[in-house]
Amino acid sequence: MSADQIGFALLILGLFLLVGKVIRVKVGFVQRLFLPSSIIAGVLALLLGPQVLGALAEQAGYDGFSEAGIFTPEMLDVWAALPGLLISIVFATLFLGKDIPTPKRAATLVGPQLSLGFALGSGMYVVGLLVAVLILVPFFSSSPMMGALLEIGFEGGHGTAAGMRGVMEELGFEDGADLALGLATVGLLAGIIIGIALINWGVRSGKTELLKGDVKASVDEQKGLFAKDENYPAGEMTTRPASIEPLSLHVAIVAVAILIGWVILEALRWVEAQTYGGEDAAFELFTFVPLFPLALLGGVILQLIAKKMGAAHLVDHQIMLRIQGLALDFLILSALATLSLSAIGSNFAPFVILAIVGIAFNVAIFVIFAPRIIPRYWFERGIGDFGQSMGVTATGLILMRITDPESESPAFEAFGYKQLVFEPIFGGGLVTAAAIPLIYATGPYPLLIAMTIMFALSIGLGLWFFGRNKKEAAEAEEAVEAT
Repeated sequence: MSADQIGFALLILGLFLLVGKVIRVKVGFVQRLFLPSSIIAGVLALLLGPQVLGALAEQAGYDGFSEAGIFTPEMLDVWAALPGLLISIVFATLFLGKDIPTPKRAATLVGPQLSLGFALGSGMYVVGLLVAVLILVPFFSSSPMMGALLEIGFEGGHGTAAGMRGVMEELGFEDGADLALGLATVGLLAGIIIGIALINWGVRSGKTELLKGDVKASVDEQKGLFAKDENYPAGEMTTRPASIEPLSLHVAIVAVAILIGWVILEALRWVEAQTYGGEDAAFELFTFVPLFPLALLGGVILQLIAKKMGAAHLVDHQIMLRIQGLALDFLILSALATLSLSAIGSNFAPFVILAIVGIAFNVAIFVIFAPRIIPRYWFERGIGDFGQSMGVTATGLILMRITDPESESPAFEAFGYKQLVFEPIFGGGLVTAAAIPLIYATGPYPLLIAMTIMFALSIGLGLWFFGRNKKEAAEAEEAVEAT
């Protein structure tokens, strides 16, 4: 494959991303669903590719589009390889440029938020693995690794699902990544639709403390545009362009963070090979762990080094978010464009069962446990975790922004603190990365037992410690905010 073919494939991705944005601006029902332009573009590319247009052309006896749709096989090969590369960029940028909160304030706000987040993350493994061992394996001859797809697709989202493709294929679970991508799409749509419905229910029933009246978003918000008089800077200039372009500096920092993660992963694989691993080993873990969770760790290490050296001010988190957003947009687009609909079709019943169970579980946790665990602004804070557990962090942020448009509650702050602990574990963290290899090596039951214990501890601690002392916890939060 030539450099020209790779470059042209990237140019076409950019064209489709722009078309997706135009559709978001022009089509009303797409706006009301708050669908990201990358997903719109990805679905459009999927329809024009070999899975839909190519299949229809083949049935009609026309060979012109049957192989790759309107694209070329080389273009699809490039797109298929992109998610596994871009996911490391997404995770490396998560904590770069972030301020470390005071321990007292973080601990006060993060406790109940972590209980809820860990209950959602571990609980999806519990219900997913139970569905797998009780229904999918005995009745549909599915792989027990299906039980991990709920957390990968719903909590991890499109990026994590696409990033796990290589691991799943290496372990013989070829349909896993496509099913996880399908679940991520279902989760994202359901997260927005059900999330808006829950907010309307919360307003009508008086459960929201800030939002009163009908839930409406402005036309510009629905289109995903800023008004002419709005000014939201993309980031701050931390270096003089005469020495180095600030964006170039931040890209270089991301590259170093990924390299640190790569060194750590290679070291872990070497230790594993020298101890219990090797060709005849019955169990190997780090051989199948992807790079992206270690890239996240590399970013944390680099941020701590920068802070220790007094150079943290040179790393702007807003610019890191722009780099992350660029990588995520192209990741989602390329992943959806190369999605295998045949994999979903051949596993349609298990796919539907997992999706229904996952949605029901997330709604139940939010409605039943969030008000009993979070002491203040439970709806405003809990809806963010609900949205994140249904697809991507952006879904949770959208729902929080609707319930708390002026950031009057500690919802965004508490959510951010929770992410510092939550992201390295679930939603693409170490547990997510290790789940498929663990199930492959040991079967579903060890992971099921471990996640059941974590789920019980999360719910128990939330109800017993935070829920039982909601008044004291609320007063503690108010006291911390006042200082």
